[in-house]
Amino acid sequence: MDLDFKGETVTTLGQPPLVGENFPDFKVLDKDGKTVQLSDFLDKPLLISVVPDINTRVCSIQTKHFNTEVDGHSEINFITISTNTIEQQSDWCAAEGVKNMQMISDVNHDFGKKSKLWIEDRDILARSVWVVDKNKQILYSEILKVQTNEPSYDKVLDQLDQMN
Repeated sequence: MDLDFKGETVTTLGQPPLVGENFPDFKVLDKDGKTVQLSDFLDKPLLISVVPDINTRVCSIQTKHFNTEVDGHSEINFITISTNTIEQQSDWCAAEGVKNMQMISDVNHDFGKKSKLWIEDRDILARSVWVVDKNKQILYSEILKVQTNEPSYDKVLDQLDQMN
């Protein structure tokens, strides 16, 4: 899939999954360096916020925005995934006062390869937002064609509200 990244065309590994399909299983690292997988988050529906680099302005805004929503949606698991290292993510959380959002590192690219969201030549993931039910089915997705844009927060939050 071709996307715009700072005025240049970048390409994901392929076509990411579609609404109605199952989100692919993946293995990533949590803040403690432990390997976790999709099923570890599916005790309730899951919002996956995917950012290219946590240390950039739009990624920071996106993550902080969803962090503020976590408390109001206890029936949903929220995670943010990037290719940043665990240390980079921890440093960002400490600097920004983010405590509720689970930060997940895809430094090994398993998530990016299986979801087809990895932009290999930049070693980043495509900015996107996903809502996945407990059965792995994708209920909502938004992949930003222009990677420097923010997602449609209202649309994804409306989706979460409909699940109550």
